[in-house]
Amino acid sequence: MPRSHRFQSSPARPLSRRAFLRRSAVAAGALTLPCIIPARALGAGETPPPSRRITLGFIGVGLMGRGHLRVLAHNPRVQVLAVCDVDKTRRDDARDVVEAIYASQQPIGGYKGCAAYNDYRELLARPDIDAVVITTPDHWHALQAMDAARAGKDIYCEKPVSMTLAEGRRLVEVVRRYGRVFQTGTQYRSIPEIRRVCRFIREGGLGRVKAAFTLLQPLDGSLAAERCKPFAATLNPDVCGRSYVPLDFALPAEPVPEGLDWDLWVGPAPWRPYNRAYHMNPSPGVVPWAFADAFGLAANTWYLSHAADVIQWALGVERSGPVEIIHPSTGQFPTLTCRYANGALLHFVNHWDMVKTLYHAVPPDARLAGNFGGVIVGERGWLTTMSTGGPIEGAPESLFDEMQLRRAREVNIGANDHHANWLNAIESRQPPSADEELGHRAAALGHLAFIALRLGCSLRWDPQREVFIGNDAANRLRHRAIRAPWRL
Repeated sequence: MPRSHRFQSSPARPLSRRAFLRRSAVAAGALTLPCIIPARALGAGETPPPSRRITLGFIGVGLMGRGHLRVLAHNPRVQVLAVCDVDKTRRDDARDVVEAIYASQQPIGGYKGCAAYNDYRELLARPDIDAVVITTPDHWHALQAMDAARAGKDIYCEKPVSMTLAEGRRLVEVVRRYGRVFQTGTQYRSIPEIRRVCRFIREGGLGRVKAAFTLLQPLDGSLAAERCKPFAATLNPDVCGRSYVPLDFALPAEPVPEGLDWDLWVGPAPWRPYNRAYHMNPSPGVVPWAFADAFGLAANTWYLSHAADVIQWALGVERSGPVEIIHPSTGQFPTLTCRYANGALLHFVNHWDMVKTLYHAVPPDARLAGNFGGVIVGERGWLTTMSTGGPIEGAPESLFDEMQLRRAREVNIGANDHHANWLNAIESRQPPSADEELGHRAAALGHLAFIALRLGCSLRWDPQREVFIGNDAANRLRHRAIRAPWRL
């Protein structure tokens, strides 16, 4: 039966892991024809027929999830069959968006072919879904991705892909064991201008790299947000805002909004009562829960996983990691610094002016702006790899002639081919541009920085064995327990 046929979802109910895996060969509900079969379902025009389209399910349709959903639902290479969210308003809205998009692609009639689920395991149990897009809070990423791999689905997962170092390595192992295609949502790796700059640096265009810089900002920006103002006495932004690592706050319990399955929202994280600072509709912004260590990873969530991937790729260490994390208390460097085996140094800074005022690494009049990348300084000059802040900068100007980038320095985020790269990998069974190992290594850089900051000391790290050398306290922080009955 064609995949475009409508699936009626069964009533939401918890599934055990064993029951979920058993159901991977059983359809999730009764099959009925849509009231109108759209032309795209028949393979009209240039749209691939149903047998050649990649069928998708979306797990998590908040602010980021809706963005992915709108883009991919318009893509003729795919068919969105289901959406899932523990917030009924969000999942119903997402289903309506999908059905409105598909209805608009036919001359008359409507479309009712997208199921909506509360429990992601119900969606994964459907054998007609090829791949899933996971845009849930951080504490769900690894577990849901591993469950998807076990269910035979290919995966697009937002970053960071893990909450701990051990969780990230476990994710890599499971994805590989089940032979799935995994793409990390570090879309900035797929921006043409950024790719050109990173290739130039890794191929020696700057000569020996002396230093790289990227942002690692404290919690003050998040805790000062409008949604947090009612809880200022608890969050204490004047003090807690100085922390670089996410913290555990005793936020007061509030009534759970109707239609929100809060127990499933918390899932494997330590139990916390509902508070609107974690979740509300409409969403007050991207990843509002990231300040809380139960659910998110602060700067590693906001931008560091993106930046780490881009910078480590440019330095040629994207499948490894630093060998030392140097705490500023040593006096070696004014800010937290990572040293790689090839001698490259990566300095974390609060803001870009510190590159000029603390490190004197670029001229005082250098324009540094943007996120999701950094500043890389070599023997032959310096270049930025940032997005959202304007054109790529650097000196001398001759570097742009060498890169053939003089007329194309403006970073066009919308020009990235990250989704297309993932879809191509699904069809070819070749690795995508940001596979599971790269996702793990990008998240790991943030985990390493946070562990050094929590312990207040420098650390030596073996990136091959993924253990800290001579520090038992740091090695214990590679793991954290998850709430029963969930398990990795």
